[in-house]
Amino acid sequence: MAARKGFTPWPAEFADRYRKAGYWRGEVLGDLLRPWADWDADARDPGRTAVVTRHGRHTYGELDARADELAAGLVELGVRPGDAVVVQLPNTVEFVVTCVALFRAGALPVLALPAHRRAELTYLAQYVGAVALVTSDRVPGVDHRAVAQEVRAACPTLRHVLVVGEPGPFLAWSDVRAPARELSRPDPQDVAFFLLSGGTTGLPKLIPRTHDDYAFQLRATAGAMSFDHRHAYLAAVPVAHNAALGCPGVLGALRVGGRAVLSSSPSPDEAFPLMAQEGVTLTTVMPAVLSLWVETAGLFDVDLSELVIEVGGAVLHPDLARAVRPALGATLTHWFGMAEGMLCFTRPGDGDEAAATTQGTPMCADDELLVVDADGAPVPPGEVGELLVRGPCALRGYYAVPEHNRTVFTPDGFLRTGDLARIDAEGRLVISGRIKDVINRGGEKVMADEVEGHLLAHDRVRAAAVVGIPDQRLGEKTCAVVVAEDPAPSLMELRKLLWDRGLADYKLPDRLEIVEALPLTTVGKVDKRALAAAVLGDLSVIR
Repeated sequence: MAARKGFTPWPAEFADRYRKAGYWRGEVLGDLLRPWADWDADARDPGRTAVVTRHGRHTYGELDARADELAAGLVELGVRPGDAVVVQLPNTVEFVVTCVALFRAGALPVLALPAHRRAELTYLAQYVGAVALVTSDRVPGVDHRAVAQEVRAACPTLRHVLVVGEPGPFLAWSDVRAPARELSRPDPQDVAFFLLSGGTTGLPKLIPRTHDDYAFQLRATAGAMSFDHRHAYLAAVPVAHNAALGCPGVLGALRVGGRAVLSSSPSPDEAFPLMAQEGVTLTTVMPAVLSLWVETAGLFDVDLSELVIEVGGAVLHPDLARAVRPALGATLTHWFGMAEGMLCFTRPGDGDEAAATTQGTPMCADDELLVVDADGAPVPPGEVGELLVRGPCALRGYYAVPEHNRTVFTPDGFLRTGDLARIDAEGRLVISGRIKDVINRGGEKVMADEVEGHLLAHDRVRAAAVVGIPDQRLGEKTCAVVVAEDPAPSLMELRKLLWDRGLADYKLPDRLEIVEALPLTTVGKVDKRALAAAVLGDLSVIR
């Protein structure tokens, strides 16, 4: 299959270097499940468990066969190598089977989040010219079939909708199957699937991940966490996130023959019994969830002494990190992870203090970190600057946005992360803030300008700005600061407007402030720093 138009490959000299170093080994993600299903067949033991959910257990052999049938069924529907398919599924076995089937068919999953609704799904489908959408029938408060009808109406390329559960007017996921057939193997250097960026320009950019680079990520992170076929991984956050998908996550667990335990919620009521029942040895959570686990650990009679917890996605307070071992008995590893492919993290043997105060070291020796000043010059060791990254998993361009890529990548291929960082005396990364105008609400990224644009659709809103405010549980909450005509809209009125316009729930403002004017910088831009300070202090300075 020819490389998909809009994908920026690594330059040949770097690709050769990464292959010679053994990072890229020509693996393809469609081979997930297969070796362990074959091992079961050879051993006449079809019972090796691959995936556990609250609804049951599924073996490697079962999932491998179902993925083959679904891949063949998708081909019969007309899905071709290189076609994009939006996948919006919760933490279920169908998510795993769907992704593996699409890998085998050569199609490209676009991993939408469970919280996404009409606005985000339509955008993604139009962005890639998706030919199909795979979704569930409904979740509390949302009928995904109704959302899918709106998305299909807005996206002419979207020919098929597959629904897990009651399909309504669409295809039942369970009915899309055909006898397994020999399918062409994709080029390991080609795009395997798309993740979503946290982004700073409204709706997310798409991150193309190749078979080569993601297989290396699965292998390297599993090795660093000493995770193998004897172990179990708990996906307590949405598996569509890079953290739960491949650090090593669900796919990494399946690559080494381990068990992937899928939880519908990170709530201690669900997660703790699952971890005890399955002997979970590795999981990934955000700091807000970690705080809840620490607070409630005494209510559960579980032994978590073999558990390693990966934490990242938002600011981790050192005191919370230091409380993990006394409260849970578990080992903490602290991560700086980007869906764009750069991972830095502490290893289980680095010690509690390193995990409390740093994000560790890069995944491999050819991961390059630069810390630069505003002019792009490297800063002295230990000083804070913007973090730039390059490496065998770090993308060389967001999908099909050449103008944007020219602004966020240096001429020599480093990605400008927008994060403020320093490298400490031991060579470990320490993230100290960010440049980007993005709010990190419990690990979900809220792009301020996207929400602002929707707020301006209200007929009495004249100007709007959205800022992040500290929150002990979520890390940050969103505050909408609005200039409005009388009678000024209420918070509930604006939240309903954004909900009706199809925004995800986590993007709805948590707080509303009405002001007479927004503070501006000398060049006429909204002064977000002054605005955030006023929200936390004295709003009368701008009222």
